[in-house]
Amino acid sequence: MAIDPLPLAQALIRCRSVTPADDGALDVVQRALEPLGFACTRLVFGPPDYRVDNLFARRGTGAPHFCYAGHTDVVPPGDLGAWTDDPFAGVVRDGMLHGRGACDMKGGIAAFIAGLADYLAARPNHAGSISLLITGDEEARAVDGTAKVLEWMQAEGQIPDMALVGEPTSRRALGDTIKIGRRGSLTARITVHGRQGHSAYPQQADNPIHRLVAALGPLLAAPLDNGSAHFPPSTLQVTGFDVGNRAANVIPATARAMLNIRFNDLQTSAALTERLHAALRAAGCTYEMEAECSGEAFLTRPGPFVDALVRAIARSTGETPALDTGGGTSDARFIARYCPVAEFGAVGASLHQVNEHAPVEELRRLAAAYRAVLEEILG
Repeated sequence: MAIDPLPLAQALIRCRSVTPADDGALDVVQRALEPLGFACTRLVFGPPDYRVDNLFARRGTGAPHFCYAGHTDVVPPGDLGAWTDDPFAGVVRDGMLHGRGACDMKGGIAAFIAGLADYLAARPNHAGSISLLITGDEEARAVDGTAKVLEWMQAEGQIPDMALVGEPTSRRALGDTIKIGRRGSLTARITVHGRQGHSAYPQQADNPIHRLVAALGPLLAAPLDNGSAHFPPSTLQVTGFDVGNRAANVIPATARAMLNIRFNDLQTSAALTERLHAALRAAGCTYEMEAECSGEAFLTRPGPFVDALVRAIARSTGETPALDTGGGTSDARFIARYCPVAEFGAVGASLHQVNEHAPVEELRRLAAAYRAVLEEILG
């Protein structure tokens, strides 16, 4: 290949870019892209104590405009004593690249750049244009990264026709899964107020636990929905319940619960929030509720873009990818507001784990798959 992804992945891993730190990671990406003819723009967002460095790079101005999106920030390594090697050393042992970000997703970015270089060496006069949106704020707040860069791209007339996020989507074998959507996520924090009193005289108190349980009961008793064509049923989980009371003979004054709803394309955060309010009102609760949606459900329906991805991946890897919408959230939720988006990347067996690693040969095969994607999209 024109560029081997391994040295590039090692250089990225050796940058200690735990969110929001960059530690030179985007410099590594920029130095790899500029010789390939990309105009690079660095975009810094965030308050003084949480500055986030981002990179937008583009080659060409024509249509179709294909964008690859990813992140160079990583989660903290955790217990350093549990790692066999320094998590930021990029050690290769027994055919495996070890280090924080090897799987999620510095290895993927290196593979895309390698595949991109190979494609450009063969097709220097390709149709359309190619861009990369690489953020340093995906693993934590996700406020000053992709979402802000997309706002800048829209103002500058740089919104792509389609985008591919390089998250590690494959399950058992490279190419067996691509994501064409993600569920939405809604978190609600509820405080129900009652009147404190002696448990022997409940008529003189108002037990907020009983009211909160009465509100939660119907929400848990019946499914939110039965799923849709591309999504499983939405789920509601009680993830916290607290009354702050250690006295067995005291009815407390307040009860709190925390809920998380992962929802499909049949639901919206607004409708689900109202459903929670209705249940609390029906139980006669005096309450406050804070509801926060980290992303609505989205779906890129099968069509020319998804079909091209499937053809490229099948041709390159020998695997016909399943079209999936499972898992948590990703930055694709922001991109979906602007253009069709899908996700395809390495096998995610060790992401966020101690001794995170990726097979070197898989990185090279992923690079070849990304080249095939560019061939299918741009010719």
